Amino acid sequence: MPKISQRGIDMPASPIRKLAPYAVAAKARGVKVYHLNIGQPDLPTPQEGLDALKNIDRKVLEYSPSQGYQSYLDKMVGYYAKYNINLTAQDIIVTCGGSEAVQFAFMACLNPGDEVIIPEPAYANYMGFACETGAVVRTITTHIEDGFALPSVAEFEKLINERTRAIMICNPNNPTGTLYTREELEQLRDLVKKYDLYLLADEVYREYVYSDQPYVSAMHLEGIEDNVVMIDSVSKRYSECGIRIGALITRNAALRAAVMKFAQARLSPPLIGQVVAEASIDTPQAYHKAVYDEYIARRNCLVEGLNRIPGVYSPMPMGAFYTVVSLPVDDSDAFCQWCLEKFSYEGETVMMAPATGFYATKGAGKNQVRMAYVLKIDDLKRALVVLEKALEEYNKAGK
Repeated sequence: MPKISQRGIDMPASPIRKLAPYAVAAKARGVKVYHLNIGQPDLPTPQEGLDALKNIDRKVLEYSPSQGYQSYLDKMVGYYAKYNINLTAQDIIVTCGGSEAVQFAFMACLNPGDEVIIPEPAYANYMGFACETGAVVRTITTHIEDGFALPSVAEFEKLINERTRAIMICNPNNPTGTLYTREELEQLRDLVKKYDLYLLADEVYREYVYSDQPYVSAMHLEGIEDNVVMIDSVSKRYSECGIRIGALITRNAALRAAVMKFAQARLSPPLIGQVVAEASIDTPQAYHKAVYDEYIARRNCLVEGLNRIPGVYSPMPMGAFYTVVSLPVDDSDAFCQWCLEKFSYEGETVMMAPATGFYATKGAGKNQVRMAYVLKIDDLKRALVVLEKALEEYNKAGK
């Protein structure tokens, strides 16, 4: 039998999806599964996007330009201007989801063996994209006790060496829900400027900032305009995960030219997805307000409910729709699998993402899980009941 590549062997499994077979088996046994494991919103896609999809009138579904359709790029400029992110259409390259934007950023900014510093816990696929491109992730650990705030500049500097090329952040953060302050971002700016690094900023959750403080983008930081690469996506903004439309955005013309070569090699971003995404920019503010208010209510329901369960702790997330939670268990991987494989309460169970997959540091996050509050409140309340029963039974059995 031919050998699998070392890259294929080293590629990490998704902590979000690796327990999926156990969930499928549980459902086959008739158990209802509450999915707290994945950021798939259950809220409706805007009607503007759905109408555009239904009313496509084309004789040929052709390749789109590698950068994306000009009409969509132009409308995106207007969208970003609402957040005081002032761009030209040339600054934007449309990608196959935010995931491809991260891949392109890694390929264009990092040589094999180059290092990127990423606060952990981090979106697990960053580690996968680094593996694909030969980049090396150096993680700097954040802690649940202080709400996963960014470590000091001094701690970052300890990791910087001759191979360091970039710092990557997700703001608001997946998986923690942390929102970085202007002070934290300005400290990063100074570090990026001092060592002439790239700052890769995943900002796909900017619509979901639960703070009175103004939203601060990496694109707002002065003096590092050519160092910043912003990653974006419509997946969560419009509940359009399936249309696979994202963007890589930078004012660095030389970097854009490099990224365009990768974009041309994959031919084009999805035609149908761009049609839907372009129409969705016209979604009325009432839609966004209703979605925002719903996530606030869900966040409060889940976090307050979690903190009432003995031994469970969740900080209050200030952005996105995730939280990392500590549980009174020794091994969250084993507990999450047990919940799906061997437990049910009144015919129901919960699916969570073990947090170990969001850390690169061996042994970190062993008693933590990531939860996404993307279910309606009645389901969240029920999931909390089931989780409490699961913890009681698991710990009573001495697992």
